[in-house]
Amino acid sequence: MNERDEDAAAPSTPRPRTGSRLGLIVAACAIAGLAAFGLVRVYGIGGAGGNDETAGKCSAAPAAAARLAPALRDDVASLVPTSTPRDLSTLAFRDADGSPTTLAAWRGRVVLVNLWATWCPPCRAEMPALDRLQARAGSKDFEVVTINLDSRDPERPKAFLAEIGATTLAHRTDATLGVFKALKQIGLASGLPTTILVDRQGCELGTMAGPAHWDAPAALTLVEAATKS
Repeated sequence: MNERDEDAAAPSTPRPRTGSRLGLIVAACAIAGLAAFGLVRVYGIGGAGGNDETAGKCSAAPAAAARLAPALRDDVASLVPTSTPRDLSTLAFRDADGSPTTLAAWRGRVVLVNLWATWCPPCRAEMPALDRLQARAGSKDFEVVTINLDSRDPERPKAFLAEIGATTLAHRTDATLGVFKALKQIGLASGLPTTILVDRQGCELGTMAGPAHWDAPAALTLVEAATKS
């Protein structure tokens, strides 16, 4: 893992909200990393993607994603529903206790996966809202799974979470950026933050590039719709 790998996680330009100062910050951070991104080698993890086995397991996901369309408004309007069966259950990272895990461990629950880093200003800005979303909607049916991608100082993200008073988010990590690279390989990640709604089978329902107000009423409505779908 080198310095170029970390810088490359904020390359492409997510869609900023019209007139949004935060959106302009996202774009600026993305442009700053654009040159570095092209030099990063991309690695897949397990079978994440669209092979025949995945197509069978996740064949119902696009239809389920389409049913969420009425809930994609206001703060979560930029989440793009999937039209392709994609199995993300093999994505690997470190759990809160440092042990290796995959999204398969959340089978049976709808999951909102968020990739973030402390060197990403929009990520830092939306983290309190993700903490509040977990506090309000977290249950046996739903969990916010944030995966931190800091690689230079493992204590820095812990200090940041303590500083903002985040009490409901477990500190999960991937210092190798393997999750980001795997998602980039299948077209689901081009910068930070990246947030993916995943169904109970580990299949993608929709993906958002850039930040959102995840504790807003629209986000809570989306979570409710996804857990009932």
